[in-house]
Amino acid sequence: MTTPDQAQEKPPRARVEDAVDSDASSVQEPRTRDYLDGFLHQKPASDSAGGPGGDLQQAVVDALKEIYDPEIPVNIYDLGLIYGVEVDDECDATVTMTLTTPHCPVAETMPGEVELRAASVPGIRDAEVDLVWDPPWSPEKMTDEARLELGML
Repeated sequence: MTTPDQAQEKPPRARVEDAVDSDASSVQEPRTRDYLDGFLHQKPASDSAGGPGGDLQQAVVDALKEIYDPEIPVNIYDLGLIYGVEVDDECDATVTMTLTTPHCPVAETMPGEVELRAASVPGIRDAEVDLVWDPPWSPEKMTDEARLELGML
């Protein structure tokens, strides 16, 4: 039987600091706050300069950012005319692009200029431009920087 003094005493509260991990060794390493920290900061390993995310692909994109639409003071990449840049293992570049309209004044010259600029990147063996109309270009494809330049933001 318990006495009234014993009934009023409460057991101590459990605390995280007091927990004992039976699997842990006597010397514990400090735990890091984010277990993905090293993984997220690690650069992806690339076997070759070509391929998705490779140095050659980025060099082609940078070269395309130097081509400006003559009517609009924005480069064609930020304008959203470039739908894709692919560099295969043989260092051949394929640029998928569109124009603002089929009757664009530079419709005859722009694809050739894009092909020439992509082929001039050191390391690119050959370049090809695929001109597509589906999906059609719209102002929503522009980057925020392009919209800001054109006063649309």
